[in-house]
Amino acid sequence: MRLEIMAIVPLALLGGCVEGRSSMSLSPAPTVAVTAVAETEAVATRNADAADDPAIWRNAGDPQASLIVATDKKAGLYVYGLDGAKRSFIDAGRVNNVDLRDDVRIGGRAGILVVASDRSDPAHGNLALFRLDPVAARLEALGKIPALAGEAYGLCLYRAADALYAFLVMKDGTIGQIALDLEGATPQGRLVRTLHLASQAEGCVADDRSGRLYVAEEDVGIWRFDAGAAGPVEATAVAKVDRVRLFDDVEGLAIVPEGADGGYLVASSQGDNAYAVWQLVDEEYVGRFRIEAGAVDGTQETDGIEIAVGDFGPAYPRGLLVAQDGDNAPAAQNFKLVSWADVERALGRHPSERVAPE
Repeated sequence: MRLEIMAIVPLALLGGCVEGRSSMSLSPAPTVAVTAVAETEAVATRNADAADDPAIWRNAGDPQASLIVATDKKAGLYVYGLDGAKRSFIDAGRVNNVDLRDDVRIGGRAGILVVASDRSDPAHGNLALFRLDPVAARLEALGKIPALAGEAYGLCLYRAADALYAFLVMKDGTIGQIALDLEGATPQGRLVRTLHLASQAEGCVADDRSGRLYVAEEDVGIWRFDAGAAGPVEATAVAKVDRVRLFDDVEGLAIVPEGADGGYLVASSQGDNAYAVWQLVDEEYVGRFRIEAGAVDGTQETDGIEIAVGDFGPAYPRGLLVAQDGDNAPAAQNFKLVSWADVERALGRHPSERVAPE
């Protein structure tokens, strides 16, 4: 079903709506501040909106040797170390969003799969696939999979029991779910279903544990779909653009998993340079934070975000948040690295500071 009219959605579903009051008359919700620990080298494309979306590979054996893969949507893909230094670059054209999964069978052997939305042809969106070599910190191009008509925009991966899927979000709000077949010499994909939002969308993230897909419709809000290939296609509203908790444009989405199906959903509230957080289980609003200047400058107009939990070394003991910085003047755009423990602490969610119920 194509969702055309927001007014038909019950207000109770649109987290952030305040009954009886126009959001235009309200002030933004309280917003706490954190600072970045480090930043990446700037992308090479200057004087343009170029850096866009990151993905994180955690090296379980040596967390400080973990890697960040990030897009320059005018040119290709960078691989960075946790010190922010560029380890490599691959000329991949106009790749916009990126995601990865570890321990994937690629051509008969296990590897790290990186997939990006390829918008080089504005009339037809493709998936661009790569293998990440974690030792050399380099990407090897595997090929492209034709996907949907139109301009490719957002991208996220979903690992189900039966297959590995890519969700490709087209600029007009169409979302294609593509089953990936990586066993042969050339990657193949099969479109298994199509979902729809009514206007421009980009950011998406899928929860492999619960089988939920979250998509950001930029001027409207955040929607949830069943990620199963045979699941219903209707969308459920999670949060609306109310200019209190969530501002347009709604951009990158990330999940912070805890336990079997808990944790948080984090969204880039690009319109006011902030990030909004909801619980995953009940989708209750948690709070907002900004990345302000500290050891390095803060972030503005963030597009893509990614969060990975676990030990990434002393600077990131509980996880790593990577956020695109849309204004890194006088240099070109880049990405900021934030300790997830700092965000938890600022929001009053750090485990050591939680008060046990009486």
